[in-house]
Amino acid sequence: MQSTTRNFKNNASEALVNDNLQEALGKLKVGFVERRAAAAEKLPEFDALRDQARDIKNHTLQNIDLYLERFEEKVTAQGGHVHWARNSHEACQTILEICQSVNAKMVTKGKSMVSEEIGLNAALEKTGLEVVETDLGEYIIQLRKEAPSHIIAPAVHVLKDEVEADFRDAHTDLDPDRQLEEPTQLVHEAREVLRQKYLDSDVGITGANFLVAETGTSIIVTNEGNGDLTQTLPKVHIVIASMEKIIPTLEDTSAVLRVLARSATGQEFTSYTTFSSGPRREEDPDGPDQYHVVILDNGRSAMLGTEFQDMLRCIRCGACMNHCPVYGAVGGHAYGWVYPGPMGSVLTPSFIGVEEAGHLPNASTFCGRCEEVCPMRIPLPKMMRHYRQKEFEGNMNAAPVRWAIKAYGFMATRPKLWHMITGVKAKFAYTLSGGKGRFHKLPLWMGEWTKHRDFPASQGSSFHSQWKKKGGATTLNELKKGAE
Repeated sequence: MQSTTRNFKNNASEALVNDNLQEALGKLKVGFVERRAAAAEKLPEFDALRDQARDIKNHTLQNIDLYLERFEEKVTAQGGHVHWARNSHEACQTILEICQSVNAKMVTKGKSMVSEEIGLNAALEKTGLEVVETDLGEYIIQLRKEAPSHIIAPAVHVLKDEVEADFRDAHTDLDPDRQLEEPTQLVHEAREVLRQKYLDSDVGITGANFLVAETGTSIIVTNEGNGDLTQTLPKVHIVIASMEKIIPTLEDTSAVLRVLARSATGQEFTSYTTFSSGPRREEDPDGPDQYHVVILDNGRSAMLGTEFQDMLRCIRCGACMNHCPVYGAVGGHAYGWVYPGPMGSVLTPSFIGVEEAGHLPNASTFCGRCEEVCPMRIPLPKMMRHYRQKEFEGNMNAAPVRWAIKAYGFMATRPKLWHMITGVKAKFAYTLSGGKGRFHKLPLWMGEWTKHRDFPASQGSSFHSQWKKKGGATTLNELKKGAE
């Protein structure tokens, strides 16, 4: 997928004035935030499960080579094949060769963010293969020739009326006078159109939420039957998954599954949790003749042992973006690559470089809501701060930003100078605001702060001076003395 993260500021500006997008984003709170809160509240041990899930993934990442080898052994023993891909090109080439080996003409796909990451659809279509997305959201954006704007709800940015128009444009062989005003009518039409695609498909491609080392099993969690149809009806099932999806045992998987759906959609469990272990056996009534698992690196092994390793715990629930005020204002496409929101602000610079994606770690208020709701307790703000530091150290910031940071660093390490300057600044700002406590318009480059909102003015004195007047400690020695 072509990155436009360098244009994040322009993308965000356009998103803020897109009325349809803003209407769609307004539904995030009810659709995801409130349901997650309700689901977590009903489970008293939810936070304990989060700790357990975090520890399971930490252990896995520390021994990832052993578990990946074990997974390959189990898959092979069951008649399947494991393929290793260092990058997007190798992954696409491997999948293309499997398709060509069975003279495939049509490929059906379940939802997979990894396939978006490697540009799989475009690579297959370039060779003449017909590729059909079967997840309803993915099918909608495929018709629109758009990328997903959310990792679990790809078409969350699209309104119902827009979907109706897209279906009428695409399904020209159907009755032009048919009724499509209701969501159920749209779903029924998609089901009717896709049903024949499943039957005609030669190869089915799915992602994987987990790869179980103990059994050689790939697992997908969905709320539509498309995932099962995609992997059982064609003669070849290909799983494309990134290396960190490995997990030691089925028992470990069950623990992580208990926090996944609750964090993603507010469900106790998704409608379908599907386990696949190898090709069809003689006694099986259905299933593929061939089972392939393509395991992708694409920059993940470089994150191991670094300050960004914790990001590999991510289980792609989307909770961080559902609660992020920045994502809630600009949507997913503004981020310019596969992974939006706080998770994308760490993953994108990890995969395509901070030079290309340096805007994203800065697209955060650092309110901490992402870390607060993450089922795997990933310290997202801390990792975004690490990337801000890398950006500064590499002189990638604009000159005024670097000067401001250096000036702040100079003053912050000199407490007396800091207190003097902030005190003078507080009084000046209070006077400049006319004692009103708010600025409606700031001059020069500071005007960006007041373009869409007021800016609070000082109340006449700094926090430190007010704190000291009330008897609070202002130095480390005073804090120690007070503690004694």
